[in-house]
Amino acid sequence: MALSWTSGAWTLAALGFLSCCSFGWCEASRTSGSTPGGSRQEQGPSSLERVKRGWVWNQFFVVEEYTGTEPLYVGKIHTDSDEGEGNIKYTISGEGAGSIFIIDELTGDIHATERLDREQKALYTLRARAWDRLSNDPLESESEFVIKVQDINDSEPKFLKAPYIGSVAELSPIGTSVMTVTASDADDPAYGSSAKVVYSVLDGEKIFTVGRLTGIIMTAVADLDRETQERYELVVKATDMAGQMGGLSGSTTVTIVITDVNDNPPRFPQKMYQFSVSEGAAVGTPVGRVIATDADMGENTDMSYLIKEEGELFKVTTDVETQEAIVSIKKPLDFESKRTHNVVVEAVNKHVDPRFVDLGSFRDQTIVRVSVSDIDEPPIFQPAEGAMMEVQEDAKVGAVVGIITARDPDVKNKPVRFSIDRTTDQEMIFHIDPDSGAITLGKNLDRETAGWHNITVRAVEADNHTMASHSAVSIRILDVNDNPPELATPYEASICEDAKPGQLIHTISVVDRDEPQSGHRFYFTLAPEASGNRHFTLWDVKDNTAGIRTQRSGFNRHEQNVYFLPILVVDSGPPSLSSTGTLTIHVCGCDTEGAIQSCNATAYVMSAALSPGALIALLVCMLILIVLVLLILTLKRHRKGQRMTEDEEDMRDNVIKYNDEGGGEQDTQAYDMSALRNLYDFPEAKSCDSGPDIRSLPQWIQSNRPSGGGADGAAAAAADFSLFKGYIRKKVEQADADLSVPPYDSFQTYAFEGNSSPALSLSSIHTLSTTSEQDFSYLSDWGPRFRQLAGYYAPGNPEEEGS
Repeated sequence: MALSWTSGAWTLAALGFLSCCSFGWCEASRTSGSTPGGSRQEQGPSSLERVKRGWVWNQFFVVEEYTGTEPLYVGKIHTDSDEGEGNIKYTISGEGAGSIFIIDELTGDIHATERLDREQKALYTLRARAWDRLSNDPLESESEFVIKVQDINDSEPKFLKAPYIGSVAELSPIGTSVMTVTASDADDPAYGSSAKVVYSVLDGEKIFTVGRLTGIIMTAVADLDRETQERYELVVKATDMAGQMGGLSGSTTVTIVITDVNDNPPRFPQKMYQFSVSEGAAVGTPVGRVIATDADMGENTDMSYLIKEEGELFKVTTDVETQEAIVSIKKPLDFESKRTHNVVVEAVNKHVDPRFVDLGSFRDQTIVRVSVSDIDEPPIFQPAEGAMMEVQEDAKVGAVVGIITARDPDVKNKPVRFSIDRTTDQEMIFHIDPDSGAITLGKNLDRETAGWHNITVRAVEADNHTMASHSAVSIRILDVNDNPPELATPYEASICEDAKPGQLIHTISVVDRDEPQSGHRFYFTLAPEASGNRHFTLWDVKDNTAGIRTQRSGFNRHEQNVYFLPILVVDSGPPSLSSTGTLTIHVCGCDTEGAIQSCNATAYVMSAALSPGALIALLVCMLILIVLVLLILTLKRHRKGQRMTEDEEDMRDNVIKYNDEGGGEQDTQAYDMSALRNLYDFPEAKSCDSGPDIRSLPQWIQSNRPSGGGADGAAAAAADFSLFKGYIRKKVEQADADLSVPPYDSFQTYAFEGNSSPALSLSSIHTLSTTSEQDFSYLSDWGPRFRQLAGYYAPGNPEEEGS
């Protein structure tokens, strides 16, 4: 069947699937034109009036997965300009043009040459054009059209996230959600039912179900038990076409793991366990291990153990790694007291789920029977913690102090022998009877020397000395009154000469080495030999002390400066013992305020005397002062010698002055520094004809100096000036030619003075040889400081001058 749409110049024909009813699938372009009145008029696609040439299109459809051998006809394009003479050429461009889609240039028929898949590409956009075959000019403008690939049910549902693994707790109620599975269908969901998927369970539907439309997997039973089966595998199928006949399907395997809950109590495999342990085993020794099993897993198997009976002798702990109960000894065991112990051990879950409490008690008990085996034990002392005894310090040698008791705890009850560990009684003060254990004295005791004695007694079996035990015995020495009281210190007191009667001089106390149980009580009196004493009295204070008071006034140290007062001290006994001590009282001189100044005539002498240590210190200080004085004198003499040497070396005639600015301290290349380093090293004449040198010139002038005066003296003076000029010229020439002398622009001073100068000499060296009439005798009156200068200027003796 062929249908034709006409609009302007173009006509489109479609065959096969390109059918249209009441333009339901048609997408025609409206064209518009201008009326003679100037208004625009729109025309629908069914109008036969030609307004403007243009394309009129609807969509082309092509079915996917075409399996024919010939190209599949898609549609036809045509223009009313085409009169069938072959002058029109049709072309297409765009997606798949020339490869997937081809067009007949003469007829405009479009064909598909390849098998199309909508799931890979659902539509193709192309452009059509008509050309004049002769001029190759376009007859119409290019227009776009679409070829849609029509879907068929050719894709089955697929589970893209397979495989699926889920989990659900055991004993979960019916309808508990486990997980969700999802299948995807590549078909067009907007076209038919090709992409509508439903789910079902193929294998395992008795245990689990799946939502038909949702894909949610849920439990179908309430008695899932991990201990019976902990893993299920079911096959879930997804079918498209909403499950109708002819629909495609896909399946996947879902693994469901049953997780554990604490629904099983601990159970002991046995109701009784038997162990054996020696009675000599130490406290904490493990007796045995038992374990309760739990069908659960993970933390649901964690359990703790406790002892319900015999808990006073045994304890139980839990091994955190193996969950075993370790039964160990809590207190020492005794075969002779009890040979068998039945220990009830209970196992309890740590993490009880309250949802399953109604399933029963989550605990179990077992009996651990412990048999105690006998061993040979050493003797046991009674009391076991040791004995304490008392004895009077005046007890006689051989007196019994006490009796030690020990027995063999074994059934045989062997006899016991006793001895004293001599490392604890090296002086052998005590002895012990080996059979009876009676401790006796071996030496006299003295409580004041040692009030306690701690010894160790050893008990062994008579026929097996390796079975030995030891016990500490403390012996307290009881005091008896065998030491008289004594003054605490050798008391000395001082009184002033003007002391008043009844004045308290001193307070005395006593000591007693004894320690009576009722405490000390001492009595003080003056000794019988002091009964006639008229100077001092003794006052018993009743608190084991006594005070000494003056009985008269007016003591004189020059008559008697020391008094000795014997004092009798008696204790309370029994028996009462006494001793006599002497109080030394010094008579001293005091000031008006009662402060003691001196106590005897020799006190002043002793205060002025120095101790040997003070004398030694004084001598050392004096020696240090003497050494310092000698050092100061030596330094002064040394410095004076240095100054004299410097004065002797001060030759001002050798000073060389410079008015030259050099390069600083580091500039040593500008000129020779040797002239400055040595004041006495002047350069000599380098040739014999350079004239006389500086040092020889004065002698030469002196030797040729005329002795007369007058005209001859004036001529000589003129000659001296010419000598100066010649001398200076020669020295300048030497300085110019000698590179070792200072620079040319330096200023040199020559300390040379000619003879017969009208200015005469300014030096005082030749003063004595001149005929000066000045009198310098007044210098002798200036004192000793000018004595040496006066000697230079005082008139001398002619004989001495001649000599």
